Amino acid sequence: MVYRPPRPNPPTFCYGSGMRLPIVVLCLPALGWAQPADVRTETLQNGMKILVQEDHNIPNVAMYFFFRIGSRNEHPGTTGLSHFFEHMMFNGAKKYGPKQFDIQMEKNGGNNNAYTTEDTTVYTDWFPRPALELMMDMEADRIRDLSFDPKMVESERGVVYSERRLSVDNSNFGVLFEQLGAAAFVAHPYHWPVIGWPSDIESWTMDDLKTHFRMGYAPNNCVAVVVGDVSNAEVMGLAKKYLEPIPRQEPPPPVRTKEPEQLGEKRVVVRKRAQLPIELVAYHVPETKNADDAPLDVLETLLVHGQSSRLYNRLVDKEQLVLNVNAFRQNALDPGLLIFSLSSRSGVEPARAEKALFEELDRLRNEPVSEQEMRKAKNQLLADHYRQLKTIAGRANLLGVYEVYYGDYRKLFTVEQTLEAVTAADVQRVARQYLVEKNRTIATLIPESPAAEGSR
Repeated sequence: MVYRPPRPNPPTFCYGSGMRLPIVVLCLPALGWAQPADVRTETLQNGMKILVQEDHNIPNVAMYFFFRIGSRNEHPGTTGLSHFFEHMMFNGAKKYGPKQFDIQMEKNGGNNNAYTTEDTTVYTDWFPRPALELMMDMEADRIRDLSFDPKMVESERGVVYSERRLSVDNSNFGVLFEQLGAAAFVAHPYHWPVIGWPSDIESWTMDDLKTHFRMGYAPNNCVAVVVGDVSNAEVMGLAKKYLEPIPRQEPPPPVRTKEPEQLGEKRVVVRKRAQLPIELVAYHVPETKNADDAPLDVLETLLVHGQSSRLYNRLVDKEQLVLNVNAFRQNALDPGLLIFSLSSRSGVEPARAEKALFEELDRLRNEPVSEQEMRKAKNQLLADHYRQLKTIAGRANLLGVYEVYYGDYRKLFTVEQTLEAVTAADVQRVARQYLVEKNRTIATLIPESPAAEGSR
């Protein structure tokens, strides 16, 4: 149940922090303020849910808008539209024209960003408290009356296509990650990339854009979170003034397609100009709100978190097979993937690192994890979790994540109890259930010389 940060497409992994936590129960009484009662909620008449947590330690505010729209709500021909609107929402509306959102934000001492995943598009604002009413007004303007100026649409289409070339087409890791997802999922919309297929980016129509925006960016498809130097009454008053008049719309149709059970190992090989091989090994795992989420968090942590983790200790330090090793599991509304990333050292065949990985997974399936390792993994997860809670931005993001992915923001405040309930037997059980040969997809990038690349 520990939050995994959003990623760009493809993900950027952070390798080996080297942090070693003492093997003791992590106690954080100073964080006693983090209680469900501190969060006030209200649903506007148009269906938008507002979460407010007052924090008067600094005169700043974090305001996040979670729209339940992502690449899983697209279809062949329109892939990439959610990511496109991540860009378009900053390009002008009826009251605040082109680029005014950023200009007014910066004039008032604030900053903003956004991110898109398979399941959500999230807009983030950080600003001094006197700018709260302005920010409500600007957010309402772009949610209600976003501009679809054809010149701006074409300009942003070009920006998105350039981003795809940079992060996928010209990235060895990016192209491998995209091929992995396309092979691992044969039916579910997680099959296509968040950034979209090239031919779809080129051919979106104005009707495609308006239809996607109308269903995805409606108030009844949104959870707004405000954390900081505000009062609940102030936030709700402004929300009713600016956000409540926005009409509700028909939400995105439910995603009915379920990924069928994988019946055998799949392999994908990418041959591309590169210095070293890369290998990604993915296993199908349940959706985020599944009861196995916490055992999988502990499993992932003891395998790859820090230089004392099992995979880092063996593959990087002792046998020196890879330069780095990591694992990644995205928050997901539907069953997703646990992905292991291996970057082989020069002169080391990927098969050697792969064999060592599989041996460590076999060990996890067949030998109980020691209490010391369990304690260390739980300490690491709790430390990461409470670091997120220290800031108003981290809390705003976590509240939205838990409301959307876990179905209830209050589960954010039970993470410690949930992790403490995970046993070594739970970790062994999920390893045996999910980390098996027939459930995995392997994508390998084989370096190719410029001459060989040109001869194809």
